[in-house]
Amino acid sequence: MQETKKKPGLREQNKEEKLRRIKEAALDLFVSKGFDDTTTREIASKAGVGMGTVFVYAETKRDLLFLIVNDGLEECIAEASAAIRPEDSLLQNLLSVLRLHYEYFARVPVLSRAALREMYFYQSGKQAERFNRTRDKLKLLLTRLISEAMEKGLVSSTESPQIVAQAIFAIYQVDLRMWLSAESLDIVAGLDRLRRQIDVVMRGLSPDPAVLRLDA
Repeated sequence: MQETKKKPGLREQNKEEKLRRIKEAALDLFVSKGFDDTTTREIASKAGVGMGTVFVYAETKRDLLFLIVNDGLEECIAEASAAIRPEDSLLQNLLSVLRLHYEYFARVPVLSRAALREMYFYQSGKQAERFNRTRDKLKLLLTRLISEAMEKGLVSSTESPQIVAQAIFAIYQVDLRMWLSAESLDIVAGLDRLRRQIDVVMRGLSPDPAVLRLDA
């Protein structure tokens, strides 16, 4: 017997409507005025709610920024997991996962640049835990791909899958910021540059032992 989905009550619908207006107002002002020049009071006024209502969902302006961004990032993770295909190469799957994130951040570059700037040391606030959880899911996805390739003997390293995945994640994080700083966002060119950097990690530099010497 199919379970009937319960329709949200009036109070719940009212909360969802206020949240929708807050997010739309914040997005509009962040894009039109810029993140730095927008105030929380302006967002509340545009949304037609009191400051106290805004603080129910976000403690700071930064929290409001990530209230918007978190929705898209969570969708990216879900789509990225579905984009992985067993028949594809490790490199292809890594790029498929990361391409979705490039495409997401390219939708509203002004908002994305602000979010990437503000995410450093983002540990407190109502949306921080949600953002950090999504970021960890991306790292785990990359780690899973590396780990599976190692188990199949397709790649090998003296380091753990977690360290290899962290290296790739670090390259992605830095290159994404560099790419977003350009006036014209060419996803094909950006992913090609990312591919070449990941290729360096996967192929290695075949170093002479003297290159790795560390003096005491």
